[in-house]
Amino acid sequence: MSTTAITLLAAILIAAAIAGLIRAAGKANEADWGDAVSNHIDGLNRLFVRNYHRLEKVDFDLPDEGPALVVANHISGLDPLLLMASSKRPLHFLIAKEEYERPGLKWLFDRAGVIPVERTSRPERALRAALRALEEGKVIALFPFGRIHLDSEPPIRIKGGAGFLAARSQAPVYPARIEGVAMKDSVIRAVIKRGHPKLYPLASIRVEDEDTRAFLDKLSGLLSTTVKEAT
Repeated sequence: MSTTAITLLAAILIAAAIAGLIRAAGKANEADWGDAVSNHIDGLNRLFVRNYHRLEKVDFDLPDEGPALVVANHISGLDPLLLMASSKRPLHFLIAKEEYERPGLKWLFDRAGVIPVERTSRPERALRAALRALEEGKVIALFPFGRIHLDSEPPIRIKGGAGFLAARSQAPVYPARIEGVAMKDSVIRAVIKRGHPKLYPLASIRVEDEDTRAFLDKLSGLLSTTVKEAT
């Protein structure tokens, strides 16, 4: 077989593999992001975390429409992918501005409606943007400890942003525990290193009687307690 024929055959096989992956991503997509490209990216993420990382299929019991908050403990860079793969609706994340500006990823974050947070100067801008998104009926996702924090580390105080958004919007809050990531305390390596992560959606909660501090204390306890300890 000539070199030209081998090259042509390789090109055909690669094109067929890509076409098959696109079809699989379309079938795996569950959240409607409003356009075909974003929906296929959603499907690719679900294929990735369920097949490569072996995440068992679980779903947040989100309402079909209307505002909601999804919150979780934060142990790695894989966490947002796990949450998105477990939601039937698009999740719009609040993330640190330095992560938002990572080279090569800003276009993806913009497509996903990510809200960057300037933690050292004007974090209230991000909270106002998130509140507007909730008023539009969207689902906001955030990690209320504000950074990667492992159970083995000394406890830290939960940030007030989740309480502010929950109280002002009166949206239901859906907590989740993330456990079992292979490369905890890592951003990129946690995505690459194959593990067997677990995601445990918990019962929804709300701010009652505008008692934001009590809400934050309850939320902190939920996110800091392993599922084994809770049972």
